[in-house]
Amino acid sequence: MAAKATTLTETLYCERCGSEFEPKSRCCAGCHAIPTRQWLQLISLLMLLAAIAANSAAALFVLPRLEHARRAAVLFRAWLWVDLKLAAYGWAPLIAGLLAWDYFVWRRAKLRGRGAKVKRWVTKKVLTFVAAAAVTPLIPWWVPAGQPPSQFMSLIGRFPGLPATLAWGASAFALVLLCAHRPTRDSLLGHGKALSAASLGVLIAVLAATMVGWALTG
Repeated sequence: MAAKATTLTETLYCERCGSEFEPKSRCCAGCHAIPTRQWLQLISLLMLLAAIAANSAAALFVLPRLEHARRAAVLFRAWLWVDLKLAAYGWAPLIAGLLAWDYFVWRRAKLRGRGAKVKRWVTKKVLTFVAAAAVTPLIPWWVPAGQPPSQFMSLIGRFPGLPATLAWGASAFALVLLCAHRPTRDSLLGHGKALSAASLGVLIAVLAATMVGWALTG
């Protein structure tokens, strides 16, 4: 569909009529056809959201009841442990990956327009600030330079899940901001083939684990 390039402003050509795409266009100006990569990206994200929703529902309503089952105890306990760790710390590799992508890819790309620069600045600042705020409670007390304000620690004491919630919210905001722009979306998600395979694999794994668990407890 498109020629490969090393920048975020690669040239795209319509699969139906061969016309050249504008960098910010969502469809072909001639025949109004939507590129296949956009459909693959959309379907992949929907499958990934379905897998996350199914996993969350299982963690909330199924696993707490079945983790003490005889034959499937190890499976359910391991699954519940992984879900709890991902909910508490899964934002860390996501934010680290986005910041690494910003440094190695977006920083060296040929950005056009003031809007792209503003998006990059906002994304970087939000992710850096929230990551620092989420990591602050983990700093040992004996580190003099790492002592957070007492008001912040008091707020964390009243709401233990606040750092993780802020980190997940910032990650979601950054992803939405980046995916709303075609060049950055294509750079993050690629042509959609690898993402669709990964999303389908995660969805199948969640459904298969649920079915095996129910079969072992039946």
